[in-house]
Amino acid sequence: MLPDSRFTNLPKSFWANVRTVSQELGYTDRTTNQIKIPSLQDIKTAMNSLRLNTAHLSDINETPTEIGTKLTEYFKYRAHILNNFVQRRLTDVTRAKEIFEGLKAQFDPACPIPMNKQKGDKKAPAYLTGVVNMLIEANCQGMPCNYAPGRLTTFTRDGAPLRTLARRVDGCFPDTFNPIAIWEVKEYYYTTTFGSRVADGIYETLLDGLELEELREREGIDVYHLLVVDSHYTWWVCGRSYLCRIVDMLHMGYVDEVLFGDEVLERLPIIVKDWVQKAGMTPDSPTLPELSGP
Repeated sequence: MLPDSRFTNLPKSFWANVRTVSQELGYTDRTTNQIKIPSLQDIKTAMNSLRLNTAHLSDINETPTEIGTKLTEYFKYRAHILNNFVQRRLTDVTRAKEIFEGLKAQFDPACPIPMNKQKGDKKAPAYLTGVVNMLIEANCQGMPCNYAPGRLTTFTRDGAPLRTLARRVDGCFPDTFNPIAIWEVKEYYYTTTFGSRVADGIYETLLDGLELEELREREGIDVYHLLVVDSHYTWWVCGRSYLCRIVDMLHMGYVDEVLFGDEVLERLPIIVKDWVQKAGMTPDSPTLPELSGP
């Protein structure tokens, strides 16, 4: 999923309003289990309850201001995209395994496929990570790719370190030094609650995004930042508020694209083709997986 251009390049004060209202009113309508869509009056009520000014939302005649209108439009958009697109793309472990095994049979990959961190009957390949790695390998035109960086990502200038990110990411193209793209994979097929470990995954991506924003603004170096997440139960049943925060983060510019569940099948080959082109090659058409299913 790419950001909607109507809500990109907005001032950080806009997102302060989004976060403040979302926190005060909540993210989910508990009666429908859908993402909440606050009206302008709801937004003003939230501000009043926090003893915050509402003059920036509407004038004395109750006519919405530009920011008041933009806020209501954004909340409608966020609810629509999550209720009607994201929810339907998230999979469970059965579907993830089906996709993984189909791609493995199709591509006979040489890329690394890590195991998950579960024990006993739940120990298995990390399905989403494996799918991501296989699709990248199948579409990177033989270019090198670091599927499991064991070091921090570093950007250099004139052979000297310019910036080094604070944490290791899940993958870099083509490598950890001066990558064109980095990505994070958050798959939580076996969790039974939305715990702090899952929430931390989002904050880690936000940290990466903040560092990449500073690198772009100060040094003119633009790096493609991708987030891939899956598990319908974890993200939709337990963590809808964090899905809202992911959509917010996408539109704030801290991540370039987010792929939800089986969306990787259609989007990742196209994304990798763009990476290869940026690396100075002219690839053939991206290799799309030959899979069918819900």
